[in-house]
Amino acid sequence: MRALIECSRVAGAPYTVCKVFSDKPDAAGLEVARGLGVPGEALDGAQTADRAAYDRALAAAIGACSPTLIVLAGFMRILSPPFVTDFVGRILNIHPSLLPKFPGLNTHRRALEAHEAQHGATVHFVTAELDRGPRIIQARVGVTAQDDEASLAARVQAQEHRIYPLAVRWFCEGRLRYGDGQAWLDGQVLREPVQFTDTEP
Repeated sequence: MRALIECSRVAGAPYTVCKVFSDKPDAAGLEVARGLGVPGEALDGAQTADRAAYDRALAAAIGACSPTLIVLAGFMRILSPPFVTDFVGRILNIHPSLLPKFPGLNTHRRALEAHEAQHGATVHFVTAELDRGPRIIQARVGVTAQDDEASLAARVQAQEHRIYPLAVRWFCEGRLRYGDGQAWLDGQVLREPVQFTDTEP
């Protein structure tokens, strides 16, 4: 989130971050956002067990901002199909693995346990199927014998800060779109996500 806000302040940036939402009132990200001059609002998910009711409230709060794009960053609630339908093609997520490998939680641990040679992060469009939306861009990092979850997570996160603002820029510049259940970049279907490695400048 901080990287997205900071990139939006660069001269010529095609987007601004208008508001940050969290389902946890004590989320550190809310204070970070406010400290950077972006309004932050908590919609406490712990106060309701009714997923549909929560998602309706969230959709109404987001809709009031009239956003071009919704960007998920550390938002751990699974969004309901009606919510995704309301904003279809306008929600991005970043997942800490090279999807389709390791959807869900504990991705760094699972990559280490599987003795993966490479790990990374994937930006994708959000669909009703968890972590299965069309992939847009991936960043890869090598996995070393010395890695533990913390060291691997830190290297992956550094790459997340590179590729997420880039995907948002592409969307807001009109280069990236969602159509026919697929991601399109510069008028071409992305059969495979754009690839970055941690050795690139």
